[in-house]
Order: sequence, then structure tokens, then C-alpha cells
Amino acid sequence: MASGSVDFILTDPPYLCRYKSRSGQTIANDDRDGWLEPAFAEMYQLLKPDSFCVSFYGWNAADKFIAAWRKAGFQMVGHIVFRKSYASASRFLESRHEQAYLLAKGRPALPASPLPDVMDWHYTGNRLHPTQKSINNLRPLIHAFCREGGIVLDPFCGSGSTLVAARGAGRVGIGIELDERHQATAAFRVNTLGVAA
Repeated sequence: MASGSVDFILTDPPYLCRYKSRSGQTIANDDRDGWLEPAFAEMYQLLKPDSFCVSFYGWNAADKFIAAWRKAGFQMVGHIVFRKSYASASRFLESRHEQAYLLAKGRPALPASPLPDVMDWHYTGNRLHPTQKSINNLRPLIHAFCREGGIVLDPFCGSGSTLVAARGAGRVGIGIELDERHQATAAFRVNTLGVAA
């Protein structure tokens, strides 16, 4: 892909937490961080000037994510918390949220209608991917941070939720996924206009 060819990046990379679902599913590359800096450096190159990236991240590796974003050239300009109505895990605290940073390349214009930085989480049941995101959570981000008809990139696209949300929002979605099973799921969803939220 050419430098400066995408309007917005919305991605949910591995959290570096050695994730294992209740049914034993794991996430590729979630046990190492060597991909983190090169991946975000490449994302920065692909993003048009004065544009945004929203990246979910694992709180336990926040220092690694922040260092990679800064090294790539991104500025952290906002933080989004998605409030869950249930606990997805329980240790010292109950895990009742997901989080993402709003990252900027250059000086993008302020949105006409800013989103709140705390939103409710829409649970998918993780039927298609062990950490599946809902299109209902992703679509408002695409509307706010990508022009109509623009190109949305998700280089960790999993089951394709970002691609489905982009298409539903009148944008073009481009996804990259290493796991062949998840890539097949994403292709099916996109080719059937995103039947599963």
C-alpha cells in the first residue's frame, strides 16, 4: 500500500496478555511484542496527514503500546472507555470495560459532533472471534473520524467487524488478518453485508 493512502485506522491488536478464552481459544502473537513497533510505524506511514487512528490496547501493556505509538509519531489526543454491563474476568478487580486511544497524525480537524469518551459496550457473545468487537461500537467511531467514502484500515481485522462497520457507514474497509480461520470469517461477513453484529 502507498504511504498516505488511508483516511482512518481502527484496530484491535493483540493485547499482549496471553489471552485464553473460557473455551481455550488464544490470539496469535499475543504472547510477544516484537510486532508492536513495526506495525504502528507502518500504520503511521499508511495514514494520510491530519488523520486519526483508534487503537484498542491491553491495559497491562499500556507502556509498550504508548511507547510504540509515540515512536511511530502518533500523538495521543483522546482516550475512550467502553463500559460493560458484565465482568469479562475477575481477579483483584472485575474487568468491566474495554479501552482505546484516539491517536492523531498531524493536526486533524475537530469533529463536528465530538463523541463522549465513555460509551456503553455492546456484547457480541464472541461467536465469531474470541475478542470480537461489535459493529455497534465501531460504527460511531468511523462516522466521527473518517470522511464519507473514505478508506478505513484495520491491520488486525479478526472476524471483520471493522470492515462491516465501515461498509455500513458508507466507507471502504481494508483488513489484514494472519489467522486463516478469522480471515475466512471476515471475508464471509463482508461478502454477505455483515450479517452478525
